[in-house]
Amino acid sequence: MTHFVEPAPAEPSHVPNMLDELQAELNQRAAQGLLRHRRVLESAQGARVKVDGEHLISFCSNDYLGLASHPDLVSAMKSAADQVGVGTGASHLVTGHQLMHDRLEQQLASLMKLPAVLLFTTGYMANLGIITALVGRGDAVFADKLNHASLNDAAVLSRADLHRYPHNDLAALESLLAKSTAKRKLVIADSVFSMDGDIAPVPALLALCEQYDAYLMLDDAHGFGVLGENGRGVLEHFHLCSERVIYMATLGKAAGAAGAFVAGEQVLVDYLLQTSRPYIYTTASPAPVAAAALAGIKLIETDSQRRQHLHALIKLLRDECRLQRWQLMPSDTAIQPIIVGGNEEALAASGRLLEAGILVPAIRPPTVPKGTARLRISLSAAHTVADVRHLIAVLQKAESA
Repeated sequence: MTHFVEPAPAEPSHVPNMLDELQAELNQRAAQGLLRHRRVLESAQGARVKVDGEHLISFCSNDYLGLASHPDLVSAMKSAADQVGVGTGASHLVTGHQLMHDRLEQQLASLMKLPAVLLFTTGYMANLGIITALVGRGDAVFADKLNHASLNDAAVLSRADLHRYPHNDLAALESLLAKSTAKRKLVIADSVFSMDGDIAPVPALLALCEQYDAYLMLDDAHGFGVLGENGRGVLEHFHLCSERVIYMATLGKAAGAAGAFVAGEQVLVDYLLQTSRPYIYTTASPAPVAAAALAGIKLIETDSQRRQHLHALIKLLRDECRLQRWQLMPSDTAIQPIIVGGNEEALAASGRLLEAGILVPAIRPPTVPKGTARLRISLSAAHTVADVRHLIAVLQKAESA
């Protein structure tokens, strides 16, 4: 008679699941000095803020004209909320397009001196909506390597052939355009690069587009309201006007509110309204936000002293900030980056400024290229001359620590 012996149960082998893998990646980021943390803002946005219980001078907001808590914007938002409530309840193409949205589009078109404007809920959604609607398979996108992540993501999602050229390298871009046999060609670039603060060579980009039958899409998130005599952004800065330009800007930076818009030829806006999925398939932003943006646009048009003061602060920082080891990058805009180098050193530098009551973020890869971790200083018209001189003194002391 044969006896069968049950085998002993095998020791369970641990196969990492997705959550284990995610934790391992987070641990690796932490070890490389790349883990990000949120701070809690406990006050209104401005030059002086309360963050995580501390009162600080902030040099890390994109509120370039100091309008985010301006009484005119606050009053406009309150009044609109009293009239129409808060939620829009539907997309723009159903019943979400309210009177304030319509007025804002008209006012922006007037300010920009362009035929038509279409609002989007955010700049990220605007870039996704514009690029994926205009190009697809068989087309080609040509993108600066330092473009914002939203432009890169939009180009990939469009399924067009993506060609990235070295930062502001016009010869490389021309070579790519000359070789292209794509049906539609779209060059996309930030007008003011958000981590370097430099301005794209827009006239030369437009000339190449005209030569090679391409269109030029500009993301002017950091130029609108700041550049140009009247705050019309990079197009006014360079005195440009062309039907080949597709202009996008945001309303959450210099305008002090939230949202974004695309401006250009009427046929462009009409086409995007019919085909742009991020526009069609999302609930319209609250009308009180549009009302606040309208108030911000009015101040951009009428209060030029804010821009003048901001540019005076930019000049002051560049004239008086003398550093030995760290490098203040060339920039004529409100974005003034200082290259520190390593991730840990940039974090330590930011920490030393924080101890002195100054809030300046450390920007690390992948937001910026490896080895170029930096302090990203954002100046605002809400800052004073004394604020900037204090910042310079603290920076110089932190560098020598």
